[in-house]
Formats: sequence, structure tokens, C-alpha cells
Amino acid sequence: MTAVQFAFAQKAVVTDDSGRILLVRKSDEDPNQPGRWELPGGRLKPSEDVVAHMIREVREETGLSVSPGPLIDLWSWQMSWKGEQVQVVAVSRYCKINRAMRPVNPTPEADDYLAEQRWFDLSDVPMQDIIPSQVPTIERVIEASSAEMAVKASA
Repeated sequence: MTAVQFAFAQKAVVTDDSGRILLVRKSDEDPNQPGRWELPGGRLKPSEDVVAHMIREVREETGLSVSPGPLIDLWSWQMSWKGEQVQVVAVSRYCKINRAMRPVNPTPEADDYLAEQRWFDLSDVPMQDIIPSQVPTIERVIEASSAEMAVKASA
């Protein structure tokens, strides 16, 4: 029986002032989820602080500086990675764009397999090919946004 490695990952829900959400698309070469859209983020490095980890991942993948906020969801999955079986436990978090820091060119690692990033209106996200494990986070974000808009409309 092969040993299963363990990893922790974080995914960022980054929205802009108009309520759009930022997603990244996996390249067609990705061995696990080719061509699918997902939230920016990735696995924690050994000895890395969780806040620094979230800031680093979003900066690498999108070029944006963020301040990590509240947790949204928790999930896990197994995947094959470089010949090893890996059990990944992940959380999603709201992240606020730090406007004081200028965006930089994204510098994703080669094994991130990212092809592009794009802002989507929340209403358009359910029609995208999202990595299934991240759909519950997207649904929670859409529900929270709808509830917030309803409160603003009734005020």
C-alpha cells in the first residue's frame, strides 16, 4: 500500500467594486483539471504562515496584492501529483484587494498549469466549467452577494 501525502491549500475569493469575481483557468496540459476554471490559490509550503501563504499565492497567480479575510468553506480531495497520492484539505477565504499596492505581472509556478485569468460577473460564473470541489464556495459567494443586494435594495 502506498503512503498518501498530506497537503493544505487555500483558495481566494477576490471580488472588485462592481461585484465581479476573479477566476483563473487551468491550461490544457494540467494533469488533473485541464481547461477548468478555479479560484486563485494553492498549497501551503512547509513552515509558511497561512496569511503569508494566501497573499503569496494570489500575488503569484494574479499579480494582485490582497488582505485575506474570513473563511467561506472547507473541503478535501485526493489527487495524483508527481507520482504520489496526495490528500489535500482546503479552505476558501474572502480576500480584499490592497489598492495601495500596484498590480504586478503574475508569476505562477510551472506546475500551477495556469492559462489565463478573467473577471466574471457572479451571474455568469455558474455557466463556466468550474472545478467541482470549488462549486460550493462559488454558490455561497453568490448567495451572500444576492442577500447583500436585497438588503441594500430594501434600505
